[in-house]
Amino acid sequence: MHVGITATCGEIKSTEMTFVHPKKFLGQHFLKDENIALQICESLTLYNNYRQVLEIGPGTGILTQHLWASKNFQTTLIELDREAYAFLIEKYPDHKNQIINGDFLHYDLNSRFDEPFAIIGNFPYNISTQILFRVFDNRDRIPEVVGMFQKEVAQRIASPPGSKQYGILSVLLQAFYTIEYLFTVNENVFLPPPKVKSAVIRLRRNEVETLDCDEKLFVRVVKTAFNQRRKTLRNALSSFRNEENNLSDPIFNKRAEQLGVEEFVGITRRFAGLQ
Repeated sequence: MHVGITATCGEIKSTEMTFVHPKKFLGQHFLKDENIALQICESLTLYNNYRQVLEIGPGTGILTQHLWASKNFQTTLIELDREAYAFLIEKYPDHKNQIINGDFLHYDLNSRFDEPFAIIGNFPYNISTQILFRVFDNRDRIPEVVGMFQKEVAQRIASPPGSKQYGILSVLLQAFYTIEYLFTVNENVFLPPPKVKSAVIRLRRNEVETLDCDEKLFVRVVKTAFNQRRKTLRNALSSFRNEENNLSDPIFNKRAEQLGVEEFVGITRRFAGLQ
């Protein structure tokens, strides 16, 4: 039976079920526009033929209803908020084994997935970048991500070198994913409305299996360079200087935001004594 969802006095409720209060400390802004929800779900492309999808932070299930309607994949939900979890269990009793009450940032993905899986969600703003760092750490298992983010974060992830938004996550994710900025979402389609616009982006795994460098050192170099992004690389990366790496090459006159993935790979190889 379809259960309609209505918004009343800062709460989401169904015609039969308990209230779910959006919680500020969890960064919750419940999407209430069905057309946008469908558009987000239809942005999954089944890239690399995955058969499993994990929805993070489903809240009241506005995306979930469309995901479970698909015959192309099986959807699992992970929801930290116990109130929303109880709501979803009551709303979808036939799917209770596919609903996890847990924290994606600390959940043991091996306990649930033994094959590649996609990620989708209207992500809580306060952990959205942490979600992406975990995607990066599990990049060989996650072929596709479709997510709603604060617009500023979405722009940062999708931005090319040379832009002010370009940063640590831009480099790390673009090394292994093709990233598309899909569309902007206005504030008035959420409950409560956020103070900023939102945007939906899609990440699809590229063909790079491994970088041609020490990947742990690569991450250190990128993070160190952007942590002092106003400085030239010669100053920002001074901790890597030694007799072999005197940072005299003209590339170190640049700033972090001016370098693409391949240039960071080259610098990493230099620091590892590989060139």
